[in-house]
Amino acid sequence: MRPAPALVAALIVCALAGVLTVFALAPPGLPLAAAALILAVALPDALALRRTPSPQLERELPQVVPVGVERPVLLRLRNAMPRAQVCDIHDHHPGDWPVFGLPRRVVLPAGREVELSYHLTPSERGAFTFEGCDLRLFSPLRLWRQQRRLPLVQTVRVYPNFAPLAKLALIGAERASRIVGAHLKRRRGEGTEFQQLREYRSGDALRQIDWKASQRARKLISRDYQIERNQQVLLLIDTGRRMLARDGNLAHFDHCLNAALMVAYIALRQGDGVGLLAAGGETRYFAPRRGLGTIDALLNSTFDLHATPLATDYLDAAKQLALRQQRRSLVLLITNVRDEDIDDLLSAVRQLQKRHLVCVASLREQALERPLDQPVADLADAIGVGALAQYVEQRTHAHEALRAQGTDVLDVTCAELPAALVQHYLAVKRAARL
Repeated sequence: MRPAPALVAALIVCALAGVLTVFALAPPGLPLAAAALILAVALPDALALRRTPSPQLERELPQVVPVGVERPVLLRLRNAMPRAQVCDIHDHHPGDWPVFGLPRRVVLPAGREVELSYHLTPSERGAFTFEGCDLRLFSPLRLWRQQRRLPLVQTVRVYPNFAPLAKLALIGAERASRIVGAHLKRRRGEGTEFQQLREYRSGDALRQIDWKASQRARKLISRDYQIERNQQVLLLIDTGRRMLARDGNLAHFDHCLNAALMVAYIALRQGDGVGLLAAGGETRYFAPRRGLGTIDALLNSTFDLHATPLATDYLDAAKQLALRQQRRSLVLLITNVRDEDIDDLLSAVRQLQKRHLVCVASLREQALERPLDQPVADLADAIGVGALAQYVEQRTHAHEALRAQGTDVLDVTCAELPAALVQHYLAVKRAARL
């Protein structure tokens, strides 16, 4: 319990009265009378505060929240006292998450319940704990204040941003792909699995004509095909130091994980199996599965996965995938290609291509979007533009080396990554490249 500003001010006045008495500017008994008055008022006020029970408190927050998305937190306080209470409240949210609306002063009416909310934005994934909530209560005369900790402990799991997936849950896979940003020209009749027989239409390819059925029907009959299902997509995600770079509020690895979940969702809606191998820093493997329930399993397996400040061993990642994934799959390797890593990356991709169809998605930093012909005002600007030009050139050469050995390369920013992955996956299926 500590004195409130009102009591501190009263004590200062009492001390000034003592100073005036020393210089014979005030009656001799004034300081003692003032001190006695303050004591007579302050002691009962302090006793009343000590006997005041803490308000009842509840926190309303989902057990699972997405990273990087602002969420409201509802606090519900109930005052059981027959008089109103004034208190300051501060919730002990995890880490250094951005918070708006705390601390807050609130007046609790007698016997009433008050709701207040604040907003926070989880900045990293994993399991986090709200340790409790601090209340600062004031005495009836506002002469004292007391800090109290309410043990309102709550554990929250922060997952990759699944909000876009929820928006796509009630619509078809084709429309969902377009919403993500993937644009593919629809081609009727092409695919790898037979669907139906129908009359020949102008523009049908000769290979679509079923000659036996045409002979029986005495007219041309074409075969319709649908895109083959039950294929497999393996997401190979870099967890090394390259993915620690940040664009906006999230690290590249978080953008990578969000995009991986998006293409996984589209692939599962298409009837394919999806698996994941995280390698380079922390290693984690999720065997390919089918069915939309796989998304929940993927979220549970990756919500606490993070990039680490370690160099990525691409050859080791390729070896792990080869041992665990025997069936031919579309391997989407998401990383940040650098010139100094290209030899190891080329060897790893070459090893994977013996069995799988490989696509390398290379994340491009937003800083590379700056034009190289920007004005140069001083030496620092000249060095910056020169370094940027050299980096872009080395990056381009690395991508060309990958393409030279038959590897698909997606050079994209974090914002472009989800649409690029979905579009490439759908293009591979429609071309029957698996």
